[in-house]
Order: sequence, then structure tokens, then C-alpha cells
Amino acid sequence: MNLYLNADCMNPETGLPSYPDKYFDLAIVDPPYGIDWMQQIQNPNTGAFWKSYENKPWDCERPSIDYFTELQRVSRNQIIWGGNYFADMLMPSPCWVIWDKMQEFSGAVFEMAWTSFESPAKAFRMSRIEAYGKGKDHPTQKPMALYRWLLKNYAKAGDNILDTHVGSASSLIAFEEMGFEYVGFELDADYYRDSCKRLEAFRAQPKLFTGSEIFEA
Repeated sequence: MNLYLNADCMNPETGLPSYPDKYFDLAIVDPPYGIDWMQQIQNPNTGAFWKSYENKPWDCERPSIDYFTELQRVSRNQIIWGGNYFADMLMPSPCWVIWDKMQEFSGAVFEMAWTSFESPAKAFRMSRIEAYGKGKDHPTQKPMALYRWLLKNYAKAGDNILDTHVGSASSLIAFEEMGFEYVGFELDADYYRDSCKRLEAFRAQPKLFTGSEIFEA
């Protein structure tokens, strides 16, 4: 049964501390990097034409070591976007994942994820134009195709998945599309409301395939 909460993932009663050890097979998370991203995109000196987003303080600080300790306690494996910003709180890993955005521009040309896997490092390639051609519902939204790729490469059919910082719900849509059960958290009430609308719009669409067909492809 899927569960999506407008709540702090570290809440003692409803968050990670309330789950037993290794309850989740896989955590795919994109926590705040602590780089004050919202302030960067609203800086007029960048010369970039950014979509207007409400300035929120969610990216002013990184999660604490307690978050990573709990995340690794409740899940068997982890994929953590922005892992390069948390290297001092994570063990060395041979299996980093990157999203190669395939074009030069003022921001990062690729994003990095730390993983707990022992397999070789891999790259997902999708241009920003392809990823965001229809716009973004969240300032740091990642494409659903990226989550499908992660699931196909790192999840097994029947896995129970965790996302602690849902944002736009690209992750949850991919989980549902591929037949995974999940628990998700989003602290910001506005992002939670918008992501729920995006989820409902996805659920209302005709389903052209099942998750098992994606794994067999």
C-alpha cells in the first residue's frame, strides 16, 4: 500500500524513526544540498531566464548526519542525489550515478548520486531540453525517465521504495508506473499539494503498459 505524507521525514512518530531496520528495499532520495538554490536562480546577475518560483528557504542547509544514519538504517540500499555535497557523511562508493544533461549552460552540466551498490558507475543521458520541454512543477524537478532508468537498473520487482523528499512527485509517478509500493514524504505544503495534483493527473491517464513490461524490455 502506497503512503505519501505532508510531513517531516525525521518526525519520530511518522517519519524514518518509526520504521524498523531495513524496512525498505531501496531509498531513492534527493535531499536539500545546502547551496541555497532558490537564491541562486533569483540572482539577476546570472543573466539567465529562470521561471519565477516563490523564494523558499528549503535549500539553505544540508540534512544532518542523523538523517543519513536513519536513511541507511531503514533501507537496504540507497541512491542519494547530491551525494557530492554529502561526501563527508557517506562512506566511499564505487558506484556513483550521474545524470548527464548533454549541453553546456550556466548551471551544472551533470548531477551526481551516491549509491550503496558495488557495481560500476553508470550515466543516464538526457538533455535539459528533453527533460523540461513541457516545463517544471518544482524548481529542482528531475525527469520521470531518470527514475524509470534508476528502477530498471537498481530495483527488483516487488521492492518497497522510499523517497524522503518528494518535491514534484516524478519519483512517485515512476514508482507507480512500474508497479512498486512506496512511502514518500514532502515537508512543504505547497509542493505537497502540487505534487498530489500531478499524481492524480497521472492516475487519470489510460495505462498503456505495466511495470513488468518495463523490466522485461
